[in-house]
Amino acid sequence: MIEPTLALQTAIRAALTSDPAVSALVPANHIRAGGSRPDKTPCIIMSDGNTALQGYDYTAQRVAWVYLDLHIWTLNAGEDAAKEIAFAATMALDKTIEIDGGYCDHFRVTRAVYPRDPDPAYGHGVLSVEALIRWII
Repeated sequence: MIEPTLALQTAIRAALTSDPAVSALVPANHIRAGGSRPDKTPCIIMSDGNTALQGYDYTAQRVAWVYLDLHIWTLNAGEDAAKEIAFAATMALDKTIEIDGGYCDHFRVTRAVYPRDPDPAYGHGVLSVEALIRWII
């Protein structure tokens, strides 16, 4: 298993790129991890996130809560376009998430916000997600 945050980012990207509704709005190569304003739009950029290690469970398994944000960006398409992409992404993630080398015992989108960018040409949305990841060492 890879580090829990990276494993979750990989699983989220797979879920988003395989969903027809998301693919109709955002090209697969515009869905990535990163931490800056996009160079290509429309796009979904996953933050670095954070991991809260919970230690061992009853066996040789490790458990961690993982939290990260998905930033949705549009350019010259308005805030409504960012909301449309955010809704499609939320629906695509409303299912069991498969983690390579581990298990995702809990996953959900916890909030959606739409902050105004200083440049009015940009639409911006943020989806926050949480996951409980478990893996065997």
